[in-house]
Amino acid sequence: MTMGARTETVAELDGTAVGGWVRRLAGNTAPRRNHWHTRQIYYRAAEALLDAPAELTWKSIVEQAGPRGSRSTFYEVAGGHARHRMVDDLIGDGRPGVIEIALRYLRTDPVAQLLDETKVWSFWDSRQEAMRQLSDRMPVGEMERVLTAAVARWARLRPALARAGGCTPPACAVEDLTVLHRGHLSGTEALARLTEVVRTA
Repeated sequence: MTMGARTETVAELDGTAVGGWVRRLAGNTAPRRNHWHTRQIYYRAAEALLDAPAELTWKSIVEQAGPRGSRSTFYEVAGGHARHRMVDDLIGDGRPGVIEIALRYLRTDPVAQLLDETKVWSFWDSRQEAMRQLSDRMPVGEMERVLTAAVARWARLRPALARAGGCTPPACAVEDLTVLHRGHLSGTEALARLTEVVRTA
């Protein structure tokens, strides 16, 4: 891999589908109709129930969310026709590798869909720190080690959430890993690698 290719790889991490989803929603500072704020209420509720541990259903999540929780807002966040779903950004990206990842995270169960997004939300700061550690001079194997180390640390810090859904890793990490490999690692392979990282963390 040439130096130019590495530079392009690191820069491409700023333009991932999941990254765009987070930035678009988290960057909204409007006090009304702030979908990221509403989503975080449900993300925190889901993680709290996992840590309890307690039964995880839409009803228990709404109850855990407190006065801001309701069936209607839960389904606005996590239903099949919810607005601003992460998986829709993956599908809308259009690139075959990203669509392959989307298919692995396309859920019929709204609670499972919420957990996928909760994992990304909870991992995001660790992801951003890992991205800052990457250097244009690193070979792809070393860049992968930085990313997988971040996933492993996240899994150790949030074990209940990490184990939920069959140890599925945050979708952003799966997409990042395929970017690091410049199309030589499929979304399915990246998912399998990072699932094993989570499982053994």
